[in-house]
Amino acid sequence: MSIKKVLSIGLLIFVPISIAAEYLEWGTMTVFVTSALAIVPLAVWLSTATEEVAVVTGPSVGGLLNAVFGNATELIIALVALKAGLIDIVKASITGSIISNLLLAMGLSMFFGGLRYKEQEFKPIVARVNGSSMTLAAIAILLPTMAFYTSGKVETLAIEELSITVAVVLIAVYVMTLIFSLKTHSYLYDVSLMELEGLGENGSEHKPNLWLWLGVLLASTVAVAFESEIFVGVVEEATKGLGFTPLFTGVIILPLVGGVAEYVTAVGVAVKNNMELSVSVAMGSSLLVALLMAPMLVLVGLAIGQPMDLSFNPFEVVAVAVAVIVANLISLDGRSNWLEGVLLLATYVILGAAFYFQ
Repeated sequence: MSIKKVLSIGLLIFVPISIAAEYLEWGTMTVFVTSALAIVPLAVWLSTATEEVAVVTGPSVGGLLNAVFGNATELIIALVALKAGLIDIVKASITGSIISNLLLAMGLSMFFGGLRYKEQEFKPIVARVNGSSMTLAAIAILLPTMAFYTSGKVETLAIEELSITVAVVLIAVYVMTLIFSLKTHSYLYDVSLMELEGLGENGSEHKPNLWLWLGVLLASTVAVAFESEIFVGVVEEATKGLGFTPLFTGVIILPLVGGVAEYVTAVGVAVKNNMELSVSVAMGSSLLVALLMAPMLVLVGLAIGQPMDLSFNPFEVVAVAVAVIVANLISLDGRSNWLEGVLLLATYVILGAAFYFQ
């Protein structure tokens, strides 16, 4: 049985446990740990359902589904936290998701894939296009932050208006990247969605039940939203008790809870010698967060009366820039090995330690 199946089935026991812990008041720390563990299998089911529906609907619609729902768990958690007014944690979770996908997910993939195969290859053009888009996203995060910190006279309203403008531009760019990857230059991304799950054990073609998986997609989305409410309700108090700052919580803890499905998928296909798909999953998730999730949260926050801007902690901007630069340098040649995975993981650990001690 694969790790993904173990996570998706074995950890489901924490769903009723977390609900009981919440309503029977077993303590903040118990609720925090059990709800975090409950989100993990639900995130895996949500990701799996998206992949299965994508197989049935075909490359174009399937690619769009994966692009939109790829980071659904992180988005749901962030929306719940935004609704609760935890703006600092939400903003930190954006940078954390970018960093963890570029460094942790891709690092684990290159490391474990490299242990099994001496050297793995993937299309450099995909890394270059994604790298260019990520550079734009880093600049979009940098500019509002610098505008705020370089002038003490910049009003809050001006930062909000600048953030809204940047958010609209980023969403437009994300739409353009979808058109590029799914329509005009789809041949560059010719990675079959079938490879996410592959063929059956006996070699027969994998044919998912569309309505079954649509039901699983709906149910897991609702369940993730419900568990996220429980998790976010205690996250501040619990992490404070553990000695974690809101910055560390958002950058490290939330992405680890919400991004397990992407990490498992990326590592799983890398071990099967499909580093091309693994890199696409890792870098695609980062793009989704930077170009769609972040601007969506800005616009949603404005609509629900919890205004959020794109002015980040300066160290967050530095961390994102470091992650983008290191990931680009390592992936541009279209080859990977276990040592490059170690370098990515080492960078992630160093950044995590820096956020912890800041």
